[in-house]
Amino acid sequence: MNKPESASGVGADHIELLQTPPLEMDADALLQDFTHYFGRTLGRRTIRKNLPFIYQALAFSVRDRLMERWNKTNMARERSDSRRVCYLSLEFLMGRLLRNALLSLDIEDSAAEALNRLGLSLEDAYDREHDAGLGNGGLGRLAACFLDSCATLRLPVTGYGIRYRYGMFHQRIENGYQIEEPDPWLREGFPWEIERIELAQRVHFGGHSESYVDLDGHPRHRWVNTHDVLAVPYDIPIPGYQNDIVNTLRLWSASATDEFDLEEFNAGEYTDAVAAKNAAENITMVLYPNAATVGGQELRLRQQYFLVSASLQDMLRDWRFRHGENYEGLADKLCVQLNDTHPALAVPELMRLLLDTANMDWDEAWSVTRQTMAYTNHTLLPEALEVWPVSLFEKLLPRILEIVYEINARFISEISDRWPGDNERLRRMSLISSDAEPNVRMAYLSIIGSFSVNGVAALHSQLLQQGLFRDFAEMWPEKFNNKTNGVTQRRWLRACNPALARLITHKIGDAWITDLNQLEQLAPLAEQQDFQQQWRGVRAENKLRLAKFVKSRTGIDLDPAMIYDVQVKRIHEYKRQFLNLLHVVHLYDRIQRGEGDAITPRAVLIGGKAAPGYVMAKDIIKAINNVARVINADKRMKGHLQLIFIPDYNVSAMELICPAADLSEQISTAGKEASGTGNMKFMMNGAVTIGTLDGANVEIREAVGEDNFFLFGLTVDQIAMQRSHYDPQQIIAADDDFASVVKLLKSGHFNRFEPGIFDNVLLAMLNPHDPWMTAADFRGFVDAQQRASDAYSDSKRWTAMSIRNSAASGRFSTDRTMQNYNDDIWHLQAFD
Repeated sequence: MNKPESASGVGADHIELLQTPPLEMDADALLQDFTHYFGRTLGRRTIRKNLPFIYQALAFSVRDRLMERWNKTNMARERSDSRRVCYLSLEFLMGRLLRNALLSLDIEDSAAEALNRLGLSLEDAYDREHDAGLGNGGLGRLAACFLDSCATLRLPVTGYGIRYRYGMFHQRIENGYQIEEPDPWLREGFPWEIERIELAQRVHFGGHSESYVDLDGHPRHRWVNTHDVLAVPYDIPIPGYQNDIVNTLRLWSASATDEFDLEEFNAGEYTDAVAAKNAAENITMVLYPNAATVGGQELRLRQQYFLVSASLQDMLRDWRFRHGENYEGLADKLCVQLNDTHPALAVPELMRLLLDTANMDWDEAWSVTRQTMAYTNHTLLPEALEVWPVSLFEKLLPRILEIVYEINARFISEISDRWPGDNERLRRMSLISSDAEPNVRMAYLSIIGSFSVNGVAALHSQLLQQGLFRDFAEMWPEKFNNKTNGVTQRRWLRACNPALARLITHKIGDAWITDLNQLEQLAPLAEQQDFQQQWRGVRAENKLRLAKFVKSRTGIDLDPAMIYDVQVKRIHEYKRQFLNLLHVVHLYDRIQRGEGDAITPRAVLIGGKAAPGYVMAKDIIKAINNVARVINADKRMKGHLQLIFIPDYNVSAMELICPAADLSEQISTAGKEASGTGNMKFMMNGAVTIGTLDGANVEIREAVGEDNFFLFGLTVDQIAMQRSHYDPQQIIAADDDFASVVKLLKSGHFNRFEPGIFDNVLLAMLNPHDPWMTAADFRGFVDAQQRASDAYSDSKRWTAMSIRNSAASGRFSTDRTMQNYNDDIWHLQAFD
């Protein structure tokens, strides 16, 4: 019998398929594949637009074309044996993937034509895709943007995360309150993923550590009597923009090592029989369990260790496949980037694998670890730096705790050698806190175990070194650096704002899609009347599109003639949605007093989710919705003022919101926001920012110029000076407008049948120890909003400002960010 032409033997264990002709990219080929998947894979005979099968059949057809490039990319990486980066993140907020894949392959028009022949539109397919909501906000979306840019820059970077069965919760608003509902994003399948069961890894929990002496007489440790969980990887393709490179996002799903005890099950002990299976699968059930409970804390720590252990085992498996058991040179070929402190356990876990599995001695393993790990910090809030009780480590991760103690003991010795007798410094820098119940400080673990520590905006990185991590910066100044965040223009301009993308391409060509600095060519057009008119036409189209969306979500008819004043982000006190609300009440108060004609008509849109256990954030949502209900029902406000809380804010919602926003609210307390990325998305799409000198706002204002940015608020230094004598009551008493606003809120006007619901947020603002100093910035905010209103009333002036914001957004592409990471930290060689 002749050997099949489709395969070639390369050994008993491996059969390598021969290359088949590449799939065609035209409408005919896509239509043929679409009908194949629709009928033969999905088993459907009739097309119904309200079901997911149109999207699924098209996604499978597109995935086939990605798969060809994916395999070639992986083979190229294996052949070159080049240095690679593994990006560890507990969040990847990917959103929808179909449009991005079509644009990356340059087949959106072909797909549209193929579906048109069946009487369908591409929008029918886009609308049926569920957001992959595997993140909480900026951190997770940043990780997704990073992967896009790495693939576009042809950098060998693999993302590692968790395949949560339920992503970030769906948010429903009931009587103004946030109601959390599960987000079963996988309920209709996820056609982009490939299960890789052959690469599953075992992750240990519990048990105990024991010492022994190996055959060569060396003392060793092993982790025994553990309760193991199976980590099963699912791979998702991450395509570069029209360059035939497809990188990988590998997400781990937890499974029991044994399905269940069949003997117990047959004996009628159903619950006990499947208990282990359920406990294992709970690890990857929900994104961010409520850590306010002991059980929630334990599950969160399990998630973090599950991610790093499975991922590092996978990296070492790949190393052994290429190099055998010799780990010399590992740090030359591998860099592990830690996205915040969530993957901090990668430091002791790599040590465990090198000590207990590779049989290295401590010094060699520690040297490899510290040359492999790099840490990105994303917060300036001390309370946001993760700590975990030592007692929880003892229960779940006894071997890891031993290693942490050893790292700390050696580190304390280093500090003592550098600063003899400085016991206070020892206490401050110790990995183990001196609390009554000691905790492991995860940020410190990340710093000690990494060769690079970076912040994500110039101000943030400066404040880290001067404040939060000052001791460590004094010890290792060479470790600390800045990498200002960005966003990918492929999704956040080219895909989400097609009308503006077409206009820009018509004027300056399409090179901006991979080189955002090209947008600088728009600046000389800012004052041109014809271009301004075209620009306004695009923005009017986008505002109508958003109004349609808001109507579908809230039932409210949004007035496109108004200035769209937008603040959408995670609900948190430091982001100061309540300050925004104070201004809205101020406008309402003025209109009530008959000043409506003097106020530029304004629609204020606020959106975001509060963490399930964050009571104050939920109170803020309730306050916003109560005020909105009164304003939107008051006939005197018609044509003057609207307030809308957009429920269930997510990536897909942002893709409609940011192209339509006129004014971008970035109003966090100075010194609290690490960077912000929403500010960059809005700027890129032509919104003008009103904001404080916080996070990346500083660099945005520098890029666009102070005349095209509405600045207000105390600076970091001014806040520090006022802390000791801060008196919100005095500030309010000295400002008639502010006093009138507070009086309205206290009067019950917005909560006539719900007494007391504003008490918490008001008391927090009136507290002289309010860390967010909301009252201090009220007058500055109101005045800046008036300047924004005046500018918007001059159409030509505002349009020029809008154009200049887009033109100056080049430095805020993640292409620049990732190039900086590669130049200064990773040192990767791009794919040929």
